[in-house]
Amino acid sequence: MIEPYNAVGLVPTVWGISERADIGRNIEHHSHMIKAACWLSSLDLPVKLIAIPEGALQGFNDEVYDVDHEDFARTCAIDIPGPETDQLGAIARECGVYLIAQAKARHPEVKDRFFNVGFIIDPDGEVILKHYKVAPLYPVEHSVCPHDIYDWWIERYGNSLDTFWPVADTPIGRMGIMMANEGSYPENARALAMNGAELIYRGSIPHPAASNDYFEIQTRARALDNNVFVLAPNMGTYYLTADTDTPIDTFGGRSMIVDYRGQIVGRQDYGGVSTSVCGPINIEALRHHRQSSPWTNWMKDLRTEMYQKVYEQPIYPKNLYLDRAPMKHAEYAEKVTKVQVKLMQDRDIWKKPSA
Repeated sequence: MIEPYNAVGLVPTVWGISERADIGRNIEHHSHMIKAACWLSSLDLPVKLIAIPEGALQGFNDEVYDVDHEDFARTCAIDIPGPETDQLGAIARECGVYLIAQAKARHPEVKDRFFNVGFIIDPDGEVILKHYKVAPLYPVEHSVCPHDIYDWWIERYGNSLDTFWPVADTPIGRMGIMMANEGSYPENARALAMNGAELIYRGSIPHPAASNDYFEIQTRARALDNNVFVLAPNMGTYYLTADTDTPIDTFGGRSMIVDYRGQIVGRQDYGGVSTSVCGPINIEALRHHRQSSPWTNWMKDLRTEMYQKVYEQPIYPKNLYLDRAPMKHAEYAEKVTKVQVKLMQDRDIWKKPSA
């Protein structure tokens, strides 16, 4: 039996990096936050899970400055496992917790490219899961995703749910990762749930999504639709560089923990300085609900034969970066975004506006 426990999401101050060595400052800051949050939150229930939001190790300077992809891959991306995950692993061991985080990271078999990778570290300090983000925030992100090199990816890893949406079966529940914009597509949470997930990490999301309720609406819907917990910490204050004097709140807070009924059980609206969000996780209650509810455990009633018709025709182009480096912002907007909008209109899925 899994006893109830507290999960903690950091809402950290972060300094954008210009080289890989700069990451150490952020990890050092997070280590102090984790120790404080673990102590305070354990006054209620034992803390067994810590989540660090997307961007908390490196910031988002590859996106903000429209940096050349291959240059960032060489100078700022990390390896998983590597020195940075070793540092985080030491924190996990000291605090006796599972730790979920994210980084722009290289793949050992793909030269001069980086991916957006979420990972889980166990209380022994070992990386037990890596999730390569399948839905980057286009056209902003520069990272490669598995669909961008689809043919190579499935040849290397097969073509299953585990190939794209892995889930770690742990003593505190089955956990998966759905970063930031992945939560904007209901298919990602559903895929994780169909692969057994009981708790899903989601983070971060910038303005205007946080301030306009997109983040909350999507996060709560993903939890409710799939009867999963969603741990969604957002970023705090962001300094673009190590020597910047003025911080920028580009994220807007609204960190939350949502239960399997779509109800918020932990909330931190503030995002201006380093803080955290905490909430209870009761995996046994989730499992009881899935087993006992006659109605609100919807996944048991999926009419899959019909729903497959929705996805018969491809929409977004696969293998976009199989033979070239990822595009910068302007090229992507012209060659992909405009083309995709036209595709939806040409298929009469969307109707053109009159003006």
